Amino acid sequence: MAIFLNSDSKIVVQGMTGSEGMKHTQRMLDSGSAIVGGVNPKKAGQEVEFDGGVTVPVFGTVAEAMEKTGANVSVVFVPPKFAKDAVIEAVDAGMPLLVVITEGIAVRDTAEFFNYAKDKGTTRIIGPNCPGIISPGQSNAGITPANVSGPGKLGLVSKSGTLTYQMMYELRDIGFTTGLGIGGDPVIGTTHIDALEAFEKDPDTIGIVMIGEIGGDAEERAAAYIQENITKPVVGYVAGFTAPEGKTMGHAGAIVTGSSGTASAKKEALEAAGVKVGKTPSETANLMREIVKSLG
Repeated sequence: MAIFLNSDSKIVVQGMTGSEGMKHTQRMLDSGSAIVGGVNPKKAGQEVEFDGGVTVPVFGTVAEAMEKTGANVSVVFVPPKFAKDAVIEAVDAGMPLLVVITEGIAVRDTAEFFNYAKDKGTTRIIGPNCPGIISPGQSNAGITPANVSGPGKLGLVSKSGTLTYQMMYELRDIGFTTGLGIGGDPVIGTTHIDALEAFEKDPDTIGIVMIGEIGGDAEERAAAYIQENITKPVVGYVAGFTAPEGKTMGHAGAIVTGSSGTASAKKEALEAAGVKVGKTPSETANLMREIVKSLG
């Protein structure tokens, strides 16, 4: 089992024929993902050859790609100024899962396409500005290196791309059902809470690692949700303990105002909800390792 992405997932790549799209489509193919098409109106009807003897057709629209291939996932590598149109096109086509890798999308654009998708009610958006989602041994939709970890028993949801990779590597001895990088922009599609809910329902996930960072109140809201709804053990890590107040750090959403959004405040909220919080990624991994041992 896994959440949102599994061995039945058929992926199309919007922006596949660009340099980033080509590079990461090859990596997704190498990790065993079923890439069934690319989307580029200017190159419709062409085919792209990838290493390993794989030929991927290019379609003019997402709707055509879905009709011809049965695709149920799209990964977006479209440049920021065209990203909103690409997302709306996929939503209009009824794409069930849309992974938006593109960074630098205007917050207004993200808010517009997220609300558009919410109103339609058929598409789950992951991102933007995220590494995507990987269910090791099954499928990889995004830019997460597939060799950092293998299949196992843990779920991971993270605001940070690099910390997603690090945590999966730190806990590679246990492995993951799914690792999900949700992105750190002020407006995102899938949230910590969405992932927590899905991992709680997944029978093969025995523990959940949650990585947050300074800014906003997503981690505090997740803590409240955990207290009320999650029965599985959760360990957490909050990036940004040394960040100065009032300064944007890394992600656009990582800005602290007053006492709101600080790493300490998030750590306190999570610990009050019964979440063990590590001071470093390695300490967080060890906390989860101890929990898994105790579960037998």
